[in-house]
Amino acid sequence: MFKHILIATDGSELAHKAVAQGLEIAKALGAKVTAITVTEPWAAVAPGEVAMAFPITEYEESVAVNANKILAAVADEAKAAGVPCATQHVRDQFPAEGIIEAAEKHACDLIVMASHGRRGLMRILLGSQATKVLTSSSVPVLVCR
Repeated sequence: MFKHILIATDGSELAHKAVAQGLEIAKALGAKVTAITVTEPWAAVAPGEVAMAFPITEYEESVAVNANKILAAVADEAKAAGVPCATQHVRDQFPAEGIIEAAEKHACDLIVMASHGRRGLMRILLGSQATKVLTSSSVPVLVCR
């Protein structure tokens, strides 16, 4: 059935539920996993005057440290479960685009991710990355809530 599962995580508690579910599926199917975390471009998180107070080098160092921490935790959990797991930090992408691009690059046949379930104004302002992946992906997507 599924031989290569992409698990997307932002390191949140909710995303951990998707990590656990993805690893459980991979173990049951004997599939390998690629775990990714996506960090947005610096210009998207530090516009205008904020950019002057928060230099790009500090941003890049900070997201790299955080991404390594997130991915190391997934790799450790996969190892404990006996699931082969590669990791990748996708830089300078918006989450949905980075997830879809990574799934294509690694020839994954399932994407597992969480949905934060934002509603109202927060959904309008932030959008739904899960919805964007669902509507744009050419492979099946399992969304964990």
